[in-house]
Amino acid sequence: MRMILRGLVAAAAVTAVSFSVPASAAQAPAPEAVPVQAAIAALPVATEDRTGYDRDLFNHWIDEDRDSCDTRREVLIAEAVVAPEVGPRCRLTGGSWTSYYDEQVVTEARRLDIDHVVPLAEAWDSGASGWDAQRRERYANDLGSERSLVAVTARSNRQKADQDPSEWWVPAESATCQYLSDWVATKSRWGLAVDEAERDALVARAAECPGLVVEYEHAQ
Repeated sequence: MRMILRGLVAAAAVTAVSFSVPASAAQAPAPEAVPVQAAIAALPVATEDRTGYDRDLFNHWIDEDRDSCDTRREVLIAEAVVAPEVGPRCRLTGGSWTSYYDEQVVTEARRLDIDHVVPLAEAWDSGASGWDAQRRERYANDLGSERSLVAVTARSNRQKADQDPSEWWVPAESATCQYLSDWVATKSRWGLAVDEAERDALVARAAECPGLVVEYEHAQ
């Protein structure tokens, strides 16, 4: 089950967020739970390289469990504040969502984008260029972590585009620690690197989130 826990940071501490791994995993790896500063320090530092990148190299959105709901719709269903009605061929009607990037309430699924918290191009730059097609597909459709994919307003997603935290940050002040945690957890989960500017931006943001613990499981 995909668990959606998007709580706000309270005073000087943030409750760690846990998530499940896909049922197809042969054995769930032990979760990691570390202070955000330590998690950032553990990320490998490398120069980014976009040579050869093509979005089509990350196959998405797929219907892995063949229930007629592709990854996009699975995220919309999981993250709904008010559940939509699911019709034939997973057609969604009604429902309500809160885009945590900009604190906007959205009542039409078509007005939402499903954002890869660490964008596909950024993942490519940071190590995914060396993956095979199957691992890139798993990354692009990662329902095993609530952090990897989020339903947000199309406007905020397109403003972000493929930028990393040194270039773009969530506009809602209340989202800072959640976004920091999601970004660091996703990079840690998938073994992706950071460049120097990105690392410095993450370290600066971590100073705003005392007590934040990043919890994640390594992707299979």
